Amino acid sequence: MQHSAIVDPVIRELYARFFDGEPVSCESIETGVGDDDYRKTVIVTATDGEKVVLKIVSNDFTFPDKIRMWQRTVEEYRDLGYYCPQIIGDRNGEFPMIDYRGRRCVVYAEEFSRYRTLEDRMAENAQSISARAYAKDIWRMTAMIAAKQLDYTAYPSAYCLFERFCPSDETDEVLYNALEWKKLADALPGSFSGQVQRIWTRWNENRDALRPLYKKLPTSVFQADLNATNLLVDENGAFKGVMDFNLCGKEVFLNYLMRENYDDFEEELDLIREALRISSAYYAFSEDEKQAVLPLYRCLKPLWYTRVEDLEEAGDDEAKIREILNRIEQFQTAEIDFTSCMG
Repeated sequence: MQHSAIVDPVIRELYARFFDGEPVSCESIETGVGDDDYRKTVIVTATDGEKVVLKIVSNDFTFPDKIRMWQRTVEEYRDLGYYCPQIIGDRNGEFPMIDYRGRRCVVYAEEFSRYRTLEDRMAENAQSISARAYAKDIWRMTAMIAAKQLDYTAYPSAYCLFERFCPSDETDEVLYNALEWKKLADALPGSFSGQVQRIWTRWNENRDALRPLYKKLPTSVFQADLNATNLLVDENGAFKGVMDFNLCGKEVFLNYLMRENYDDFEEELDLIREALRISSAYYAFSEDEKQAVLPLYRCLKPLWYTRVEDLEEAGDDEAKIREILNRIEQFQTAEIDFTSCMG
C-alpha cells in the first residue's frame, strides 16, 4: 500500500464530489488482475481524522447500475444485524464516470470499516486462523439472506452456473475448471485414457441432468466472496459481518452454499452436510432443492479446481493418478445422503 501525506489533485477533486471537509493524507493500493481489470482503492483521511474509502474501477463487471445493486445488498445484510461498510454515492447519489490514467473508470465511495478483517487480525496477532473457524457464522448469515429470496436484480453472482459472470468470461467457472481438468487428464499416459473419457462423459451427463432441475431452484442475492480478506471481526475475534461486494449477485442458494465449502472429498462432504444442517434452522429447503442437491454436487465437485490441483501434484506417480481418478469416479456415482440434513 502506498502512503502519501500529499493528496493527489485528482483524488482531492473526487473526494469533494462525495464528501465535505478537506483531505490531508491518503493511502492507496491497486488490486486489479491484468490489463482489463483496473481497481484502485484510496483510503483518505480528512482534517477531522475521519477516514473514508474511494474506489476507482475499470473492468467489465463494475458499472453504476451494478454498484447500485451492491449498495442495496449491503443494506439487506445490515438489516439482518451484520455490519457491512456502506456504499456511498456522490452528492447526487450517483457513481460518476471519469477518465483516469488513460482509462474510463467508475468511482464510488465506501464507509471506512469499523472492524478489521480476519486477515488483518491474524497478521496483527501472529495467529493462523482460517475462515473455516467462522463457518457456522457464515452459514447462519448466508441462510438468512437466502431466506429473504431477494429478487431485485438479474445480475448473477461470480458463482453463476450455466451462465457467465461478465462478458469477458468465456464460460462459467465450473465448466472452466472441468475443461482445465480435461486438458490435464488428456496429457496423462495412454493407460488412463479410457478412465479419463469415462469420467468426462459422466461429468457432461451429470451437468445435463442438473440443468432442468437448476432452473427451478430458489435464489437470493449474496455477497459471493467469503474469505479472510472480507470477513470482519472485532478485537476479541467475534464475527461481525462482511465487506467487498464486487462479486455479489443473484444466485441459487444451494450452489452458493456448496461453492463456499471445499476440501478433499470426505472433509468436503462433512462441511456440506454441516452447512445444510445449520442452514435448515434459518431456511426452509424446498422439495426441488432436495431433489437437486445430489445432481448439483455431482456437477460441481468431482472436477472442481481442487481436483485439477490433485492431478498437478501427482506428477508422474501413476499409482497416485489412478487413486485420484478412482476417487473422482466414486464421487460421481455415490448415492450421498444430503436430504436428511435439510430439515
